[in-house]
Amino acid sequence: MTERDRFLATLRHEKPDRVPFAPGGGRRSTLDAWHRQGLPPDVRDYHQYVRTLIGMPAEPARERIQPDVCFTMIPEFQEKVLEHRPARANAPRSAAGTMIVQDWKGNVCEIADIFSPADLRGAPDFVTRTWIRCPVQTRADWHDMARRYHVDQPGRFPADFPQRCAALKHRTYPAGLTISGPFWQLREWLGFENLCMLLLDDPDFAHEMIDFWCRFVASMLERIFEQFVPDFLTFNEDMAYKQRSMISPAMCRTFLLPCWSHWTTLSRDAGVPVLEVDSDGCVADLIPVWIDAGFNTTSPMEVAAGNDLPALRQQHETRMAYRGGVDKRCIAVGGEAIDREIERLQPAIDAGGYIPGCDHGVPSDVSWPNYVRYCRLLARATRWL
Repeated sequence: MTERDRFLATLRHEKPDRVPFAPGGGRRSTLDAWHRQGLPPDVRDYHQYVRTLIGMPAEPARERIQPDVCFTMIPEFQEKVLEHRPARANAPRSAAGTMIVQDWKGNVCEIADIFSPADLRGAPDFVTRTWIRCPVQTRADWHDMARRYHVDQPGRFPADFPQRCAALKHRTYPAGLTISGPFWQLREWLGFENLCMLLLDDPDFAHEMIDFWCRFVASMLERIFEQFVPDFLTFNEDMAYKQRSMISPAMCRTFLLPCWSHWTTLSRDAGVPVLEVDSDGCVADLIPVWIDAGFNTTSPMEVAAGNDLPALRQQHETRMAYRGGVDKRCIAVGGEAIDREIERLQPAIDAGGYIPGCDHGVPSDVSWPNYVRYCRLLARATRWL
């Protein structure tokens, strides 16, 4: 089977020859630590390197063509430093100063001065920030924001989009798109607290913004589907805390379900097989709503938030598939903790509908030796070794 075949067969609850090997990866601080702990400094593709190290077959070298369609704002805001606040004179030597910055989305926040505004673009590392102001505070701000989202703006589609789509028809790897869901997108515009208050205080305005986003994304998808049918669409919707969802399932049905359902119907009609919701936190209460909306996959299934993936797999059977779900804390502890974690998940792996991997980005407290041990155990569990 090809990589694409395995991906689709697994998430469709079919019987692949092997389950896709997707251990997850680290960000900049993790890689810096790994290079100090045994990963050779000249290795650029550590995923390929670890496969060779544990005895897996290397992935075939190939160019991975991507559609590179832009769903984000055009034009962006200017990235800039608004104020620098040095560390206090009596602070520990390791203490950093901070900066007040504006990022490309128009947010104003405070970050450590070891980072830059560009580090808030694409999250190359784990950057802690203090939110000060989000870009939509008033109706006038909303009109300025809305003008940045039109399907016909130059830059939405690459100049060679038709050629990319033609080449993608012969792909042997999964290809898809990642899109902001309505809760995620409104939170980006308004900020989390302001969004939650708006849902209560001015639901009509909330519906107006959600409907706008629904129409914009649907229009983009319609144009994409004319030339390219993705294997998956991942909708980012971080909307859960450690024990509960950020808004109730009832509010999800009122505000978000119509938008979700419109997108999933459009996508299924076009032939997209995997429709995924990506949300951190405990998502147990949300999964039934997502199933009703037409989604069939979710990730990253954070264990520390209380997600019991084997139990959820048993409860929802083939109505939902999963990616992630390996407790990053166990990988960090190492040794038998990793063994027990993979053993815990083995029944879900064997049952199908599950691609195991780290339940978020791999943090820097996961050492390189522990990561290698984890990858070896994961490769055995997914029938690669």
